[in-house]
Amino acid sequence: MFDGILNVYKEKGYTSHDVVAKLRGILRQKKIGHTGTLDPDAEGVLPVCLGKATRLCDMLTDNNKTYRAVLLLGVETDTQDIWGQVVSKRTPEVSEEETREAVMGFTGEYAQIPPMYSALKVNGKKLYELARAGKTVERQPRQVTIHEIVIESVELPRVTMTVRCSKGTYIRTLCHDIGQKLGCGGCMESLVRTQAGRFFLENSLKLEEIEKLVRQGMLEEKIMAIETMFQEYERAATIPQADALVRNGNPLRQKDLSTEGKGTGRYCRVYDSGGTFMGIYEWKPERNCLMPWKMFLGGSTG
Repeated sequence: MFDGILNVYKEKGYTSHDVVAKLRGILRQKKIGHTGTLDPDAEGVLPVCLGKATRLCDMLTDNNKTYRAVLLLGVETDTQDIWGQVVSKRTPEVSEEETREAVMGFTGEYAQIPPMYSALKVNGKKLYELARAGKTVERQPRQVTIHEIVIESVELPRVTMTVRCSKGTYIRTLCHDIGQKLGCGGCMESLVRTQAGRFFLENSLKLEEIEKLVRQGMLEEKIMAIETMFQEYERAATIPQADALVRNGNPLRQKDLSTEGKGTGRYCRVYDSGGTFMGIYEWKPERNCLMPWKMFLGGSTG
């Protein structure tokens, strides 16, 4: 079984769940999870967790992301992207300068109202299920952060831009909101996710490439090891007498650790005495010990 994170290029026409299903067939293993959905017509980086790394899915979903999007002004749809039903169409009577100013005005924090066509739930019902039934319900705005917008080109009615944003940001809603601000409406015409955390587009693999690497027995070198996701944490290792403790996910005290690292930061990467990565421990000063936070070999799953 493969353990680690695979940087997959999700192609158009696939849902994120489709990618997972196909990988289960290609890799012949069931324990696979993705780290954040991409709409079927969007493409780009989709980190996928394999084996023990599925315990990382919730953490990787929280990462900042970068997208390249094309905004089409003058067209509004029910899904806020070009693939939905057109609800209004008009000629955008705006200048390039006005457009640039409106786009850049969304940099920073703003309260974004999630689209009806989304998987968020209201009173136990997914919004897109309600939308497909012709219902519209009130949605509470959510604070999102647009860290950076780089406008690549303005060729009205289209604007091509790269957006670096916080988790939970809907780029199609950003496009819709820019159109509203300009008074002409707008929707997203295309979307490519170019970065998710430390995973980049240039290193991503399409499903057919993954299948080829499996046949050649070369996929392992493309899988990122679990421990590399925690390089910012201090390394600590147990002494041989404490290996059984860490392998069973037990608390560790300073006397259980070798001199190479004492785990005095809030979190640390813990290895056994043979150098095998075991998991992430959290320092609890009130208990004067390290407690397992997320284990990847034996012990608690965290």
